[in-house]
Amino acid sequence: MIKENLAKVRSTLADGVRLVAVSKTKPVEMLQEAYDAGQRLFGENKALEMRDKHAVLPEDIEWHFIGHLQTNKIKYIAAYVRMIHSIDSLNLLEAVDKEARKHDRVIDCLLQFHIATEETKFGLNMDEARALLESPEYAAMEHVRIVGVMGMATNTTDRELVRREFRTLREYRDQLAEKYFKGHEEFREISMGMSHDYDIAMEEGSTMVRIGSTIFGARDYGVKVNDD
Repeated sequence: MIKENLAKVRSTLADGVRLVAVSKTKPVEMLQEAYDAGQRLFGENKALEMRDKHAVLPEDIEWHFIGHLQTNKIKYIAAYVRMIHSIDSLNLLEAVDKEARKHDRVIDCLLQFHIATEETKFGLNMDEARALLESPEYAAMEHVRIVGVMGMATNTTDRELVRREFRTLREYRDQLAEKYFKGHEEFREISMGMSHDYDIAMEEGSTMVRIGSTIFGARDYGVKVNDD
């Protein structure tokens, strides 16, 4: 079923949109099945769960961290994570830079913006993002590279609200590109859209969609993950 589900999702992707297979709480056997079907980009939201899966799955997997990241957990993923989608503070970015330095790596990062109406979502506002990018601390960092933005829309059936929120995120990306990243072609990513709304996200300019349940089935909230 995973192979068939992947094929169905891929057939709906717009040109230039990459698929992040969200594999949180799923057993390694399911990730291996997706890998065997050609999927290489996987998204996890628990550092220790990612560490454990990375240890036993093929080395050419591109691991993306998509959840809220605690600074004391960065050390578990810094040696191999390809991209961190959820940078929501200068303090977190500094901590990523510090851990990446230990491995002589540069880690690609996305600035996470709060675009939803729900207060429970994490993320920066535009003033906070500007302050981060204009800070001397950011200017001194050599082991992180900001390549775009990420956001989660409100969990609602109001598709026009979702569209407006995604459009806001695209506008944020464009404004930051114009002011802070001129000449930096790598600053292009917009990580937005999940199983229930990625069609709207792609229409509004998403370059990466994060899809889990449509590929792997509903998340099992009873699964205990080793992370705390």
